[in-house]
Amino acid sequence: SVPRVPETQDITRMERIGAHSHIRGLGLDDALEARMVSQGMVGQVNARRAAGVMLRIIQEGKIAGRALLIAGQPGTGKTAIAMGMAQALGADTPFTMLSGSEIYSLEMSRTEALTQAFRRSIGVRIKEETEIIEGEVVEVQIDKPAAGGGEKRGKLTLKTTEMETIYDLGAKMIEGLQKEKVQAGDVITIDKASGKISKLGRSFTRARDFDAMGSATKFVQCPEGELQKRKEVVHTVTLHEMDVINSRSQGFLALFSGDTGEIKAEIREQIDTKVSEWREEGKADIVPGVLFIDEVHMLDIECYSFLNRALESPTAPVLVFATNRGITRIRGTNYKGPHGMPIDLLDRLLIISTEPYSEKEVSQILHIRCEEEDVEMTDDARELLTKIAMETSLRYAIHMITTASLVCARRKGTEVDIQDIKRVYTLFCDVK
Repeated sequence: SVPRVPETQDITRMERIGAHSHIRGLGLDDALEARMVSQGMVGQVNARRAAGVMLRIIQEGKIAGRALLIAGQPGTGKTAIAMGMAQALGADTPFTMLSGSEIYSLEMSRTEALTQAFRRSIGVRIKEETEIIEGEVVEVQIDKPAAGGGEKRGKLTLKTTEMETIYDLGAKMIEGLQKEKVQAGDVITIDKASGKISKLGRSFTRARDFDAMGSATKFVQCPEGELQKRKEVVHTVTLHEMDVINSRSQGFLALFSGDTGEIKAEIREQIDTKVSEWREEGKADIVPGVLFIDEVHMLDIECYSFLNRALESPTAPVLVFATNRGITRIRGTNYKGPHGMPIDLLDRLLIISTEPYSEKEVSQILHIRCEEEDVEMTDDARELLTKIAMETSLRYAIHMITTASLVCARRKGTEVDIQDIKRVYTLFCDVK
């Protein structure tokens, strides 16, 4: 018997457990009221409510150049709020994260680094119509040449609920069908311009063969109407990607190398003019995104004056800054200012303040982190860890979760207990 080749399934993107990987959104209801514990967010009700209002402004996409400053003590969830905004906006809205110190380590001027970050945060949704052939495969017939040489030839029979057509196949199409493992009963689409074949699933008429296919098989209806259809395809690219593709001789390959270098202003002007034309013709829409700059007090006066001007641009994204400094020196000057920022830029900002977490909120955050890191912990151990967090810092307590679980595994335990927390606490010292 012929050995059956197992079906290939889509590879799921694996994510490492990070400091904010448990955040799924801002945890707001439809009225923008913050739930106490929701989507990985705990407490900070006023700050989340304010961030929700900004989120609504971003989603409507009508107002450009708004800036927001999230200020508070270390470990009060400033970056978590920004990550919650990114998750709530979804994959289609560009969200760029940048640390204030990053721009000093790049091989380009600081203003160029900020310009690139700005343009990474502005998406262009381009609409185009393509012709496709969509139908259910009735038969795939491939004729191999007898002598072994020459090109393969074949015929493909496709049908909809109303019609049936036979197509002649060339070598490229045969290769595409074999690569996608297309067989009779599959519902496929073929892009006429590129020849790309996409498998949508199995036809419902083949549902009785379910046992031979496996539970992962997706069933779809047989397409209706004509075999040839016009379909609108939407691509979302950022202005920075368009700049890179048009500025380098190797085109889009520069996107993968990461070495974009400085981009000339003339190229950006040409891109902006072209995008404006597409908008007027209805071919494209601008998708204003978010640029999040953490540790914003690390920027200097040159960067701040650039941001002041850049915020006035009609295509500016929404800026979100975060800082944990109070009155501190403005970098590049001898003057002090609130959050290390000049007053003229502070005038443009809406400021969200974060408050220190209560003991109950810290306990809930530690519980969420235990679930995220897949660590079983007794209530007594979590209570002790909460006490440590209140005396030292929340971040220190979160780091102790995994180390305590390793100590627990060493003694072949199933749940992290008080003795494991105490053992870890003696191994490492806290700075407070």
